[in-house]
Amino acid sequence: MQTSTDKDLWVSNEDYERAIVQLALIVHESGWKFDQILCLARGGLRPGDIFSRIFSVPLAILSTSSYRAEEGTVQESLDIGQSIAMSKGSLGGRILLLDDLVDSGVTLDQVQKHLRHNYPAVTEVKSGVIWWKACSIMQPDFYLTHLPTNPWIHQPFEDFDGLRPSQLAGWLKRGEA
Repeated sequence: MQTSTDKDLWVSNEDYERAIVQLALIVHESGWKFDQILCLARGGLRPGDIFSRIFSVPLAILSTSSYRAEEGTVQESLDIGQSIAMSKGSLGGRILLLDDLVDSGVTLDQVQKHLRHNYPAVTEVKSGVIWWKACSIMQPDFYLTHLPTNPWIHQPFEDFDGLRPSQLAGWLKRGEA
Protein backbone atom coordinates (compact mmCIF):
# COMPACT_ATOMS: atom_id res chain seq x y z
CA MET A 1 0.00 0.00 0.00
CA GLN A 2 1.28 3.40 -0.92
CA THR A 3 1.47 6.31 1.51
CA SER A 4 -1.39 8.81 1.46
CA THR A 5 -0.66 12.47 0.77
CA ASP A 6 -2.68 15.66 0.27
CA LYS A 7 -3.11 14.62 -3.39
CA ASP A 8 -3.74 10.87 -3.01
CA LEU A 9 -5.65 8.90 -0.39
CA TRP A 10 -4.90 5.17 -0.50
CA VAL A 11 -7.52 2.88 1.02
CA SER A 12 -7.17 -0.85 1.73
CA ASN A 13 -10.06 -3.32 1.69
CA GLU A 14 -9.93 -3.50 5.48
CA ASP A 15 -9.96 0.30 5.81
CA TYR A 16 -12.83 0.55 3.33
CA GLU A 17 -15.10 -1.87 5.19
CA ARG A 18 -14.20 -0.33 8.55
CA ALA A 19 -15.07 3.12 7.17
CA ILE A 20 -18.51 1.87 6.08
CA VAL A 21 -19.20 0.50 9.57
CA GLN A 22 -17.99 3.75 11.16
CA LEU A 23 -20.36 5.70 8.90
CA ALA A 24 -23.19 3.34 9.92
CA LEU A 25 -22.43 4.13 13.56
CA ILE A 26 -22.62 7.88 12.85
CA VAL A 27 -26.03 7.44 11.21
CA HIS A 28 -27.25 5.25 14.07
CA GLU A 29 -26.04 7.65 16.76
CA SER A 30 -27.81 10.54 14.99
CA GLY A 31 -31.13 8.95 15.93
CA TRP A 32 -32.55 9.51 12.44
CA LYS A 33 -34.73 6.62 11.31
CA PHE A 34 -35.11 5.74 7.65
CA ASP A 35 -37.38 3.34 5.81
CA GLN A 36 -35.20 2.42 2.83
CA ILE A 37 -31.67 2.77 1.57
CA LEU A 38 -31.05 3.99 -1.96
CA CYS A 39 -27.48 3.38 -2.99
CA LEU A 40 -25.89 4.92 -6.04
CA ALA A 41 -24.20 2.41 -8.29
CA ARG A 42 -21.40 1.85 -8.55
CA GLY A 43 -19.68 3.58 -5.64
CA GLY A 44 -22.55 3.20 -3.19
CA LEU A 45 -23.14 -0.51 -3.79
CA ARG A 46 -20.87 -1.85 -1.05
CA PRO A 47 -21.94 0.75 1.54
CA GLY A 48 -25.58 0.11 0.60
CA ASP A 49 -25.21 -3.64 0.98
CA ILE A 50 -23.55 -3.37 4.39
CA PHE A 51 -26.01 -0.74 5.66
CA SER A 52 -28.97 -2.82 4.49
CA ARG A 53 -27.66 -5.77 6.48
CA ILE A 54 -26.84 -3.75 9.62
CA PHE A 55 -30.08 -1.73 9.73
CA SER A 56 -32.27 -4.53 8.29
CA VAL A 57 -34.05 -2.24 5.83
CA PRO A 58 -34.76 -2.69 2.12
CA LEU A 59 -32.05 -1.77 -0.36
CA ALA A 60 -32.80 0.02 -3.62
CA ILE A 61 -30.23 0.72 -6.34
CA LEU A 62 -30.03 3.63 -8.75
CA SER A 63 -27.36 3.60 -11.41
CA THR A 64 -25.51 6.84 -11.99
CA SER A 65 -22.36 7.48 -13.95
CA SER A 66 -20.10 10.42 -14.56
CA TYR A 67 -16.61 8.90 -14.31
CA ARG A 68 -16.20 6.89 -17.51
CA ALA A 69 -13.17 8.14 -19.44
CA GLU A 70 -9.58 7.13 -18.72
CA GLU A 71 -10.59 3.99 -16.80
CA GLY A 72 -12.89 5.93 -14.50
CA THR A 73 -10.60 8.84 -13.65
CA VAL A 74 -12.13 11.65 -15.74
CA GLN A 75 -15.51 13.11 -14.85
CA GLU A 76 -17.97 13.71 -17.67
CA SER A 77 -21.69 14.58 -17.76
CA LEU A 78 -23.93 12.81 -15.27
CA ASP A 79 -26.24 10.00 -16.38
CA ILE A 80 -29.03 8.90 -14.03
CA GLY A 81 -30.75 5.56 -14.62
CA GLN A 82 -34.40 5.62 -15.65
CA SER A 83 -35.50 3.14 -12.99
CA ILE A 84 -34.67 2.08 -9.47
CA ALA A 85 -34.04 -1.61 -8.79
CA MET A 86 -35.64 -3.03 -5.67
CA SER A 87 -36.98 -6.42 -4.69
CA LYS A 88 -40.53 -5.35 -3.83
CA GLY A 89 -42.70 -2.31 -3.45
CA SER A 90 -41.74 1.16 -4.55
CA LEU A 91 -39.51 3.88 -3.24
CA GLY A 92 -41.17 5.91 -0.51
CA GLY A 93 -40.93 7.32 2.99
CA ARG A 94 -37.62 8.39 4.53
CA ILE A 95 -34.70 7.50 2.28
CA LEU A 96 -31.02 7.26 3.16
CA LEU A 97 -29.15 8.03 -0.06
CA LEU A 98 -25.72 6.36 0.07
CA ASP A 99 -22.61 6.77 -2.03
CA ASP A 100 -18.94 6.21 -1.32
CA LEU A 101 -17.94 9.86 -1.72
CA VAL A 102 -19.09 13.28 -2.73
CA ASP A 103 -16.64 14.93 -5.09
CA SER A 104 -18.18 17.77 -7.08
CA GLY A 105 -21.57 17.28 -5.40
CA VAL A 106 -23.36 17.24 -8.75
CA THR A 107 -24.50 13.62 -8.40
CA LEU A 108 -26.03 14.09 -4.93
CA ASP A 109 -27.69 17.32 -6.01
CA GLN A 110 -29.13 15.91 -9.25
CA VAL A 111 -30.29 12.63 -7.70
CA GLN A 112 -32.11 14.47 -4.91
CA LYS A 113 -33.86 16.64 -7.53
CA HIS A 114 -34.65 13.46 -9.53
CA LEU A 115 -36.24 11.87 -6.46
CA ARG A 116 -38.35 14.96 -5.62
CA HIS A 117 -39.58 15.18 -9.22
CA ASN A 118 -40.21 11.49 -9.93
CA TYR A 119 -41.00 9.83 -6.58
CA PRO A 120 -43.77 11.70 -4.74
CA ALA A 121 -44.01 8.95 -2.08
CA VAL A 122 -40.53 9.92 -0.85
CA THR A 123 -41.08 12.15 2.19
CA GLU A 124 -37.49 12.83 3.23
CA VAL A 125 -34.01 12.21 1.84
CA LYS A 126 -30.76 12.39 3.75
CA SER A 127 -27.39 11.57 2.23
CA GLY A 128 -24.44 9.62 3.59
CA VAL A 129 -20.91 9.16 2.25
CA ILE A 130 -17.60 7.96 3.55
CA TRP A 131 -15.61 10.86 2.07
CA TRP A 132 -16.74 14.45 1.57
CA LYS A 133 -14.37 16.55 -0.51
CA ALA A 134 -14.14 20.28 0.19
CA CYS A 135 -14.65 21.10 -3.51
CA SER A 136 -18.22 19.74 -3.35
CA ILE A 137 -21.16 22.07 -3.92
CA MET A 138 -23.11 19.99 -1.38
CA GLN A 139 -22.48 18.84 2.15
CA PRO A 140 -23.84 15.36 2.86
CA ASP A 141 -26.02 14.91 5.93
CA PHE A 142 -23.74 12.14 7.19
CA TYR A 143 -20.07 11.63 6.40
CA LEU A 144 -17.08 9.96 7.97
CA THR A 145 -14.19 12.04 6.70
CA HIS A 146 -13.99 15.58 5.33
CA LEU A 147 -11.11 15.97 2.86
CA PRO A 148 -10.01 19.64 2.71
CA THR A 149 -7.31 19.00 0.07
CA ASN A 150 -9.60 17.08 -2.35
CA PRO A 151 -7.27 14.11 -2.91
CA TRP A 152 -7.89 11.40 -5.48
CA ILE A 153 -9.19 8.42 -3.50
CA HIS A 154 -7.56 5.15 -4.53
CA GLN A 155 -10.13 2.59 -3.50
CA PRO A 156 -9.18 -1.08 -3.14
CA PHE A 157 -11.22 -2.22 -6.12
CA GLU A 158 -9.88 0.25 -8.69
CA ASP A 159 -7.41 -2.39 -9.95
CA PHE A 160 -10.41 -3.96 -11.68
CA ASP A 161 -10.99 -0.84 -13.81
CA GLY A 162 -8.12 -1.74 -16.12
CA LEU A 163 -8.49 -5.53 -15.88
CA ARG A 164 -9.98 -7.25 -18.93
CA PRO A 165 -11.19 -10.85 -19.30
CA SER A 166 -8.15 -11.82 -21.36
CA GLN A 167 -5.92 -10.79 -18.42
CA LEU A 168 -7.67 -12.77 -15.68
CA ALA A 169 -5.41 -15.84 -15.67
CA GLY A 170 -2.26 -13.72 -15.45
CA TRP A 171 -3.77 -11.52 -12.75
CA LEU A 172 -4.69 -14.55 -10.63
CA LYS A 173 -1.26 -16.11 -11.15
CA ARG A 174 0.42 -12.88 -10.03
CA GLY A 175 -1.59 -13.03 -6.81
CA GLU A 176 -0.27 -16.52 -6.06
CA ALA A 177 3.35 -15.40 -6.10
